[in-house]
Amino acid sequence: MKYVNKSAAIWGVVASMLILSSALPSAYGLDFPMNSQIEINPDAAVLAAEVDPMASSVPLFGSIELAATPIGVVFSSDIALVSAISRQVEMARTPFGAKKVAQEILVTEFGFSNTQYSCLNSLWTKESHWNYKAHNYSSGAHGIAQALPAEKMSVVGTDWRTNPVTQIRWGLRYITIRYDTPCKAWSHFKSKGYY
Repeated sequence: MKYVNKSAAIWGVVASMLILSSALPSAYGLDFPMNSQIEINPDAAVLAAEVDPMASSVPLFGSIELAATPIGVVFSSDIALVSAISRQVEMARTPFGAKKVAQEILVTEFGFSNTQYSCLNSLWTKESHWNYKAHNYSSGAHGIAQALPAEKMSVVGTDWRTNPVTQIRWGLRYITIRYDTPCKAWSHFKSKGYY
Protein backbone atom coordinates (compact mmCIF):
# COMPACT_ATOMS: atom_id res chain seq x y z
CA MET A 1 0.00 0.00 0.00
CA LYS A 2 2.90 2.39 0.76
CA TYR A 3 4.31 1.75 -2.72
CA VAL A 4 0.97 2.55 -4.35
CA ASN A 5 0.58 5.81 -2.36
CA LYS A 6 4.15 6.92 -3.11
CA SER A 7 3.82 6.13 -6.80
CA ALA A 8 0.41 7.79 -6.97
CA ALA A 9 1.92 10.93 -5.44
CA ILE A 10 4.74 10.94 -8.01
CA TRP A 11 2.27 10.49 -10.85
CA GLY A 12 0.17 13.26 -9.38
CA VAL A 13 3.16 15.59 -9.69
CA VAL A 14 3.87 14.42 -13.24
CA ALA A 15 0.22 14.86 -14.23
CA SER A 16 0.18 18.34 -12.68
CA MET A 17 3.25 19.33 -14.68
CA LEU A 18 1.65 18.01 -17.86
CA ILE A 19 -1.54 19.94 -17.17
CA LEU A 20 0.46 23.08 -16.45
CA SER A 21 2.56 22.66 -19.58
CA SER A 22 -0.51 22.21 -21.76
CA ALA A 23 -2.15 25.32 -20.30
CA LEU A 24 1.01 27.46 -20.40
CA PRO A 25 3.48 25.63 -22.66
CA SER A 26 6.44 27.86 -21.92
CA ALA A 27 5.39 30.17 -19.11
CA TYR A 28 7.47 28.25 -16.62
CA GLY A 29 10.39 27.51 -18.89
CA LEU A 30 9.13 23.97 -19.44
CA ASP A 31 8.44 22.93 -23.01
CA PHE A 32 6.61 19.62 -23.34
CA PRO A 33 5.58 18.88 -26.91
CA MET A 34 1.92 18.08 -27.36
CA ASN A 35 0.90 14.72 -28.81
CA SER A 36 3.93 13.10 -27.24
CA GLN A 37 4.45 10.16 -24.96
CA ILE A 38 6.39 10.08 -21.74
CA GLU A 39 7.90 6.67 -21.23
CA ILE A 40 7.95 5.16 -17.77
CA ASN A 41 9.51 2.24 -15.97
CA PRO A 42 7.85 -1.14 -16.64
CA ASP A 43 7.20 -1.39 -12.88
CA ALA A 44 4.67 1.38 -13.40
CA ALA A 45 2.69 -1.01 -15.61
CA VAL A 46 2.34 -3.24 -12.56
CA LEU A 47 1.13 -0.25 -10.54
CA ALA A 48 -1.27 0.76 -13.32
CA ALA A 49 -2.58 -2.81 -13.46
CA GLU A 50 -3.15 -2.72 -9.69
CA VAL A 51 -5.11 0.52 -10.05
CA ASP A 52 -6.88 -0.49 -13.28
CA PRO A 53 -6.40 -4.11 -14.42
CA MET A 54 -7.41 -3.15 -17.99
CA ALA A 55 -4.70 -0.48 -18.36
CA SER A 56 -1.49 -1.04 -20.30
CA SER A 57 -0.98 2.70 -20.38
CA VAL A 58 -2.42 5.56 -18.40
CA PRO A 59 -4.23 8.03 -20.69
CA LEU A 60 -4.25 11.68 -19.69
CA PHE A 61 -6.35 14.33 -21.45
CA GLY A 62 -6.76 12.61 -24.77
CA SER A 63 -3.52 12.98 -26.71
CA ILE A 64 -1.05 12.85 -23.81
CA GLU A 65 -0.40 9.35 -22.61
CA LEU A 66 1.95 7.83 -20.07
CA ALA A 67 3.01 4.62 -21.77
CA ALA A 68 4.46 1.68 -19.85
CA THR A 69 7.54 0.68 -21.87
CA PRO A 70 10.98 -0.64 -21.02
CA ILE A 71 12.68 2.16 -23.04
CA GLY A 72 12.72 5.03 -20.54
CA VAL A 73 12.26 5.86 -16.92
CA VAL A 74 10.97 8.97 -15.19
CA PHE A 75 13.36 9.38 -12.28
CA SER A 76 12.51 11.26 -9.13
CA SER A 77 15.69 13.31 -9.76
CA ASP A 78 14.14 14.48 -13.06
CA ILE A 79 10.99 15.53 -11.24
CA ALA A 80 13.11 17.32 -8.63
CA LEU A 81 15.02 19.15 -11.39
CA VAL A 82 11.82 20.33 -13.05
CA SER A 83 10.51 21.41 -9.65
CA ALA A 84 13.72 23.36 -8.91
CA ILE A 85 13.55 25.10 -12.30
CA SER A 86 9.91 26.03 -11.69
CA ARG A 87 10.77 27.42 -8.24
CA GLN A 88 13.64 29.47 -9.71
CA VAL A 89 11.34 30.95 -12.38
CA GLU A 90 8.63 31.77 -9.83
CA MET A 91 11.17 33.37 -7.49
CA ALA A 92 12.53 35.52 -10.34
CA ARG A 93 9.09 36.99 -11.01
CA THR A 94 9.72 39.51 -8.19
CA PRO A 95 12.57 42.05 -8.34
CA PHE A 96 14.09 40.69 -5.11
CA GLY A 97 13.92 37.12 -6.40
CA ALA A 98 15.27 38.11 -9.83
CA LYS A 99 18.30 39.66 -8.13
CA LYS A 100 18.94 36.47 -6.15
CA VAL A 101 18.61 34.27 -9.24
CA ALA A 102 20.83 36.57 -11.32
CA GLN A 103 23.52 36.62 -8.63
CA GLU A 104 23.48 32.82 -8.43
CA ILE A 105 23.69 32.42 -12.23
CA LEU A 106 26.37 35.12 -12.51
CA VAL A 107 28.58 33.45 -9.92
CA THR A 108 27.95 29.73 -10.57
CA GLU A 109 27.43 29.63 -14.34
CA PHE A 110 29.47 32.59 -15.54
CA GLY A 111 32.19 32.51 -12.85
CA PHE A 112 32.00 36.21 -11.93
CA SER A 113 32.54 37.74 -8.49
CA ASN A 114 30.08 39.58 -6.27
CA THR A 115 31.79 42.84 -7.36
CA GLN A 116 30.49 42.13 -10.86
CA TYR A 117 27.04 41.44 -9.40
CA SER A 118 27.08 44.91 -7.81
CA CYS A 119 27.60 46.45 -11.27
CA LEU A 120 24.92 44.22 -12.76
CA ASN A 121 22.49 45.25 -10.02
CA SER A 122 23.13 48.94 -10.73
CA LEU A 123 22.76 48.42 -14.49
CA TRP A 124 19.53 46.45 -14.45
CA THR A 125 18.02 48.60 -11.72
CA LYS A 126 18.44 51.58 -14.07
CA GLU A 127 17.20 49.63 -17.08
CA SER A 128 14.11 47.86 -15.73
CA HIS A 129 14.06 47.89 -11.92
CA TRP A 130 14.40 44.10 -12.31
CA ASN A 131 10.88 43.84 -13.70
CA TYR A 132 10.58 41.01 -16.24
CA LYS A 133 7.46 42.69 -17.68
CA ALA A 134 9.24 46.03 -18.25
CA HIS A 135 8.64 47.27 -21.77
CA ASN A 136 9.81 50.49 -23.40
CA TYR A 137 7.01 51.38 -25.79
CA SER A 138 9.05 53.96 -27.72
CA SER A 139 12.03 51.67 -28.45
CA GLY A 140 10.52 48.20 -28.04
CA ALA A 141 13.13 47.12 -25.46
CA HIS A 142 11.75 44.43 -23.18
CA GLY A 143 12.48 42.57 -19.97
CA ILE A 144 14.96 42.76 -17.14
CA ALA A 145 17.92 43.36 -19.47
CA GLN A 146 15.86 45.54 -21.86
CA ALA A 147 16.74 43.56 -24.99
CA LEU A 148 16.37 45.51 -28.19
CA PRO A 149 14.83 44.10 -30.26
CA ALA A 150 13.18 41.90 -27.69
CA GLU A 151 13.10 38.90 -30.03
CA LYS A 152 16.88 38.58 -29.64
CA MET A 153 16.22 36.71 -26.40
CA SER A 154 14.83 33.76 -28.35
CA VAL A 155 18.41 32.49 -28.78
CA VAL A 156 18.22 31.49 -25.11
CA GLY A 157 14.55 30.46 -24.97
CA THR A 158 11.28 30.97 -26.78
CA ASP A 159 9.63 31.82 -23.46
CA TRP A 160 11.47 35.16 -23.13
CA ARG A 161 8.22 37.15 -22.80
CA THR A 162 7.16 35.35 -19.62
CA ASN A 163 10.27 33.74 -18.16
CA PRO A 164 12.52 36.05 -16.14
CA VAL A 165 15.26 33.39 -15.94
CA THR A 166 15.47 33.29 -19.74
CA GLN A 167 15.78 37.09 -19.72
CA ILE A 168 18.54 36.98 -17.09
CA ARG A 169 20.49 34.32 -18.96
CA TRP A 170 20.17 36.23 -22.22
CA GLY A 171 21.24 39.49 -20.53
CA LEU A 172 24.33 37.89 -19.00
CA ARG A 173 25.20 36.27 -22.32
CA TYR A 174 24.83 39.62 -24.10
CA ILE A 175 27.02 41.40 -21.53
CA THR A 176 29.80 38.81 -21.70
CA ILE A 177 29.82 38.80 -25.51
CA ARG A 178 29.71 42.58 -25.94
CA TYR A 179 31.44 43.97 -22.82
CA ASP A 180 33.20 41.00 -21.16
CA THR A 181 31.95 41.93 -17.68
CA PRO A 182 28.94 43.56 -16.03
CA CYS A 183 31.20 46.33 -14.66
CA LYS A 184 32.37 47.23 -18.17
CA ALA A 185 28.72 47.26 -19.33
CA TRP A 186 27.80 49.48 -16.36
CA SER A 187 30.69 51.83 -17.15
CA HIS A 188 29.50 52.09 -20.78
CA PHE A 189 25.95 52.76 -19.58
CA LYS A 190 27.12 55.56 -17.27
CA SER A 191 29.01 57.29 -20.09
CA LYS A 192 26.56 56.71 -22.96
CA GLY A 193 23.18 56.17 -21.28
CA TYR A 194 22.71 52.73 -22.85
CA TYR A 195 24.57 49.44 -23.09
